[in-house]
Amino acid sequence: MKTELAQYRKEELLRILTIMQTIRAFEEKAGMMYGLRKIGGFCHLYTGQEAVAAGAIFSLDLSKDYVVTAYRDHGHAIACGMDPKKAMAELFGKVTGCSHGKGGSMHLFDLEHHFMGGNGIVGAQIPVAAGVAFAQQYQGTGGVTLCFFGDGAFHQGSVHETFNLAKIWNLPIVFIIENNQWGMGTNWKKVSAVDDFSATAGAYGMKGYSCDGLDVLEVRATIEKAVSEARLGRPSVVEARTYRYKGHSMSDPQKYRTREEIDEYRKRDAIQSFVTKLTGEKILSEEEWKDMIQRISAQIEEAVAFAEESPEPALSELYTDIYA
Repeated sequence: MKTELAQYRKEELLRILTIMQTIRAFEEKAGMMYGLRKIGGFCHLYTGQEAVAAGAIFSLDLSKDYVVTAYRDHGHAIACGMDPKKAMAELFGKVTGCSHGKGGSMHLFDLEHHFMGGNGIVGAQIPVAAGVAFAQQYQGTGGVTLCFFGDGAFHQGSVHETFNLAKIWNLPIVFIIENNQWGMGTNWKKVSAVDDFSATAGAYGMKGYSCDGLDVLEVRATIEKAVSEARLGRPSVVEARTYRYKGHSMSDPQKYRTREEIDEYRKRDAIQSFVTKLTGEKILSEEEWKDMIQRISAQIEEAVAFAEESPEPALSELYTDIYA
């Protein structure tokens, strides 16, 4: 599916590019801060996959739609509109973070922007997303839930149980599989009986869609179609083929793949490919692109300064926001 730029307003295209570049700059800085031990615990970077979150979430009406994702959640949070300051402060474990410094990298959360968070357990967010969609249906809000997960989570039993329930109840949900080729250190083809995840939707009476996860406009067009169907009570499954440039987490030595493979995917980099399209159509000038990079870089530097200057949670915070 090739989408013509003419279908979109210039403002829309530049906004999509801004979201992708903000995610990229945020992740690169987060990786740097982790290396400096400013950030601790688990940290899973989204570098390389920006087009999926940006394209998919741009298709939503976040006054009524919701997003649920896994532990590689920084990009989705930013695409939903989370302030990078709050996201960075959360990575630093500061009280000004979006989860008050208690969630860290894997548990970003922003109710105001309808981002229902990341989840540290593989596949655990998928039934949660179905619950959000059920609430939307029950309350008659007209909203849709996007549920993101990776190729590694696809084989969890909770995924298929949720697929089944979603169709039985005709929930307003779109399941988005971000197939970044590697589940931790194992190539997805070694552990999957099928090479087209979207085809499994048919086993549950749902539609399945595939898209190039490195083409932000193709992602957007595909998700728009799926979201329109979901609003009519027709859930679906989308597989977006993408690629992560960094390791599974910051502790991953990446010995299972070659530098040549990573370089090959970098030639198709989602952001640079989009910039090439925009400059080729005279929608974006080289000077405007440089200005955007500098503006976003300054925003991320400001986020780091905010995080460093923010206080840590008080010891008494150990006993708040818990069930008992």
